[in-house]
Amino acid sequence: MAKSQSAGARARKSVTAPQRSRRALPKGKAWGGRFAEQTDRLVEQFTSSLACDRRLYPYDIQGSIAHCRTLERAGVLTARESAQLVRGLQFVKVELDGGRFPFSPQDEDIHMAIERRLTELIGPLGGKLHTGRSRNDQVALDLRLFLRDVLSTLMGQLQEFRRVLVGQARAHLDVVMPGYTHLQRAQPVLLAHHFLAYVEMFDRDRGRLHDCRQRLDVMPLGSGALAGSNYPVDRRYTAALLEFPAVTQNSLDAVSDRDAVVETLSALSLIMMHLSRLSEELILWASQEFRYVDLPDTFCTGSSMMPQKKNPDVPELVRGKTGRVYGHLMGTLTLLKGLPLSYNRDLQEDKEALFDAVDTTGQSLALCTELMRRLVVNKTVLAEAAEGGGMLATELADYLVTKGVPFREAHSITGQIVRFSLEQQRPLQQLTLKDLRGFSAHFGEDVLSCLTVRGAIDRKGQIGGTARRRVEARIKELEKALKG
Repeated sequence: MAKSQSAGARARKSVTAPQRSRRALPKGKAWGGRFAEQTDRLVEQFTSSLACDRRLYPYDIQGSIAHCRTLERAGVLTARESAQLVRGLQFVKVELDGGRFPFSPQDEDIHMAIERRLTELIGPLGGKLHTGRSRNDQVALDLRLFLRDVLSTLMGQLQEFRRVLVGQARAHLDVVMPGYTHLQRAQPVLLAHHFLAYVEMFDRDRGRLHDCRQRLDVMPLGSGALAGSNYPVDRRYTAALLEFPAVTQNSLDAVSDRDAVVETLSALSLIMMHLSRLSEELILWASQEFRYVDLPDTFCTGSSMMPQKKNPDVPELVRGKTGRVYGHLMGTLTLLKGLPLSYNRDLQEDKEALFDAVDTTGQSLALCTELMRRLVVNKTVLAEAAEGGGMLATELADYLVTKGVPFREAHSITGQIVRFSLEQQRPLQQLTLKDLRGFSAHFGEDVLSCLTVRGAIDRKGQIGGTARRRVEARIKELEKALKG
């Protein structure tokens, strides 16, 4: 990536405005020869996608330059023509990069805007650029080039987020907390173990993005409008120029396929779902009812009316924007479900959904990464919470099992002990051996060692358990894997 950027930088320095031909330029739409009347202004406004797809311009120019060189290789363009077209495209990119590109109200999309400007700069030769391709395979290519970059960026963001979570796990390796099911206190766990649960989620997310990127890394240019090209273009040569390892094998599928968009939206929806679950926990934990964590002031806002408020707006918005990304996935699936082969203009609608979902997920990841990096953990409050709520009851049941009591009987006995504890308003840890033996003669002196939070945690020593040695070992594995 860095290599291509440096090449682009050299091009910007060396490219000067190409000489324009004196010959008259054609007026109207590029496809206007078939039509006796100009397009209605309302139709132009309704069908234009320029406001959305203009962000594809670097990929459109990259693909167009590769197309020029392929046409030269096929003998469709001379070396001189190809060089002029490439220089013109590079100059157009300089204009777009610098915000100096002169857009026209008649530009339907970024693809036609670039071709129109190129023709203004170099004359009728610009009209040869579109030889052997359609906007259908052109757009399909641009989308794949865009997604390759975007997915790589998002994978990098996920890795950084995982590093931050692993860092917090390392910093809080000895902090205990209540583990929950049904939002009820269940069993004590290490806070580090809780953080690492999200590390696993986001690793699966990264894997999905990686798989999606591999599947979309197939070059569609050369498929034409739907049937292929009449020109002897070497598609594998074009693919090599654009660093695609393969080319599409069916032109109908190539121009109408939006699986990569759906896969990306699906993967983004899962990322947002995981971010939303974390956000929900942070919202709860930062409340006065929990007080497990303090969110950084810089990631919160106040109330316009109540001076005491510190509102967790960032996690709340991440939670809210998750539904928005879900909507883009469902909207795109609905868009595609009734389309016959091959290309239909409906497909223009995929980009707004894709771009917004990509931006929303990228911003959410960036914010959550920094928020978690600065999170303050209230260790004392967590430790106190881990001591109550009868969370050691399972330890008693498992103790009885080790003494030969069937688990269902042990479960029943322990339930009676919990009820007794609640009636007596005494935590399980404060019950005496005499109290316990009143429920079962199987209790011995060694049962008291089971009634400690640390003991309960350290007994979960199997792979994936919350025992300190297991959690620390997993942290070390992740630190090694995420290094660099």
